[in-house]
Amino acid sequence: MERHIDINDYNYELADERIAKFPLAERSSSKLLIYDNGEISDSRFGSIADYLPEGATLVFNNTRVVRARIVMHKASGARIEVFCLEPHNPADYERAFAQRGRSEWSCIVGNLKKWKEGEIGIDFDYRGEQHSLRAEIVERGTREHIVRMRWSADCSFGELLEALGRIPIPPYLNRESEEIDNTRYQTVYARYEGSVAAPTAGLHFTPELIDDMRSRGFGFEEVTLHVGAGTFLPVKDEDAAQHPMHTEHFAVTRQSIERLLANRDRVVAVGTTSVRTLESLSALAWRIRQEGTPATDRVIGQWELYDIPADFLGYDALTTLADYMRSNNIEQLKAATQIMITPLGYRFRIVRYIVTNFHQPKSTLLLLVGAYVGEDWHRIYDYALSHDFRFLSYGDSSLLKVDRAK
Repeated sequence: MERHIDINDYNYELADERIAKFPLAERSSSKLLIYDNGEISDSRFGSIADYLPEGATLVFNNTRVVRARIVMHKASGARIEVFCLEPHNPADYERAFAQRGRSEWSCIVGNLKKWKEGEIGIDFDYRGEQHSLRAEIVERGTREHIVRMRWSADCSFGELLEALGRIPIPPYLNRESEEIDNTRYQTVYARYEGSVAAPTAGLHFTPELIDDMRSRGFGFEEVTLHVGAGTFLPVKDEDAAQHPMHTEHFAVTRQSIERLLANRDRVVAVGTTSVRTLESLSALAWRIRQEGTPATDRVIGQWELYDIPADFLGYDALTTLADYMRSNNIEQLKAATQIMITPLGYRFRIVRYIVTNFHQPKSTLLLLVGAYVGEDWHRIYDYALSHDFRFLSYGDSSLLKVDRAK
């Protein structure tokens, strides 16, 4: 099936002064746009519970942003920045962060032209002793390169990044990371290291707001999707359907799937990364129906969910997964997805409501919003622009509500 999306249909004027360069003093004091089946209004994020269905289940992405940018130097003094994207050897995130002494990562290299061959490095203090980190490119690619790193300190790679790395704030902020980013470019519920970008819709939540919502009967579930640098990649092709989606790794527990099934009509995805994770579950469930296995070693393809029959609903997907995991005594599913959610007939199966920030023009995230609300995305963004909403990662938020059969 041929697919075409004119990316120019998903463009709007975003002046630089509308981009929030720093977070507000209080997370939950950001503005909240409410889109409710065509009606648009606004409030404060701290009041989000007033606009959600009673007893709704909110799904957080509990990934943690790592200090993935390391600045090193050649012997000549040339400054080289190594941006760690995902582990290569070992490829598992947990094992990679636990590695001691040596690890290989897929990286973007800044000032690559100055690093033709050989090692680069940096000396650093770790627990009062001097140590060194050395790196070499062992495999060159078009955009990403495999970099082998060796260090002398008795610490894990995760600890090394904490000591040496910098938080990789979005490039559109046009500034270097600062101390405030170490805490504020991180959700309060972040737990599992692996992301190079924050699931920014969750930045508005505070422990106090979550506790208050729990006391009012709202439920909270967590999934893990490690956000890759591909989330920043613009759609360069005029036909957005030709844009190659990046791969992101995710994990979901059986307990969460069972609880989502029990409350399937009131599932609120906090952020597009939670949307991508939850919707990807339908692909795994359909594989079980067709093949008898979720085949989690096979990446969920960019268009795979579009080929699933329309009558395979969220209930079917969650039931299939829950039954399979119970029967096979599986507590957690780990997989990878390249899902691309677009207005080209995408059917949301598991997600009922979406909490999300305001996204860049001509981005895959704006396509996702368009897939959910249709052409009303224009009205939503016009309203936000005309009512002084702050945009992008540190900006304000929206709650999108569209009633549809599940």
